[in-house]
Amino acid sequence: MLGTLSKMRATLNEAQLVQYRLPVGEQSLELNPLIGQALTLTHTGNIFCCNCGKKTKKSYSQGHCFVCMQKLASCDLCIMKPETCHFDQGTCREPDWAQSHCFVPHYVYLSNTSGVKVGITRHTQLPTRWIDQGATQGLPIFKVATRQISGLVEVELAKLINDKTNWQAMLKGNAEDIDLKQSAIELLPLIEDKLHEIGMQKGDYSIERLDEAVQAIHYPVTEFPKKIKSHNFDKEAVVSGVLLGIKGQYLLFDTGVINIRKFSSYEVQVSY
Repeated sequence: MLGTLSKMRATLNEAQLVQYRLPVGEQSLELNPLIGQALTLTHTGNIFCCNCGKKTKKSYSQGHCFVCMQKLASCDLCIMKPETCHFDQGTCREPDWAQSHCFVPHYVYLSNTSGVKVGITRHTQLPTRWIDQGATQGLPIFKVATRQISGLVEVELAKLINDKTNWQAMLKGNAEDIDLKQSAIELLPLIEDKLHEIGMQKGDYSIERLDEAVQAIHYPVTEFPKKIKSHNFDKEAVVSGVLLGIKGQYLLFDTGVINIRKFSSYEVQVSY
């Protein structure tokens, strides 16, 4: 196979085991059957912008050229920090895009990656978001009206628990199960005043409290690395080894790990 990489596609089967596919250009490679086998990814040296398709010397914002990174709303800082949304100021890069991506319901959730953390995602992205982060458990706790509101709630919870994954710890093994429902019971009273304030500003029905079941997630990993060595196409053209497993957006080889999402838009030859 030859083509540009995109982030791995993932679904859960009936046993809650993640099934991975690797997009390579227009083709797609089923990865789970390759675990335990040799796999080689060879970067051709080419990078093509995932938006405009032009060749670029460097990838920005996970697969964009510099021009697209500067003009697309999906690459703006407010996507990473939704609480800084500036749509009301009339400065949104793409107002129509914002209407379909930011002014839609979002979830605020707790997950277990390398420990309990808080996160947000669009209402269509569960359990995909949890899988991409390598979470072994996930629990949506709020459904809110907009992305900005989800960011405002996340900021408050992030004062109490992590909002980022310790990716190295995540790749060394699975964290012990956490009672996420109990975590929510303990955390939410601590932000009650802020939730009321947000509700007063954005409308009483902008935040819906949820009572959902915890989602368990299992990953196809036969062996976790004891030490984390990262492969990097910017430094080495060939990444090769026996595929020991997949977790989050990482391929785990016996020679090291590689974050596929980081190298979106890199053209590679895949052989196995």
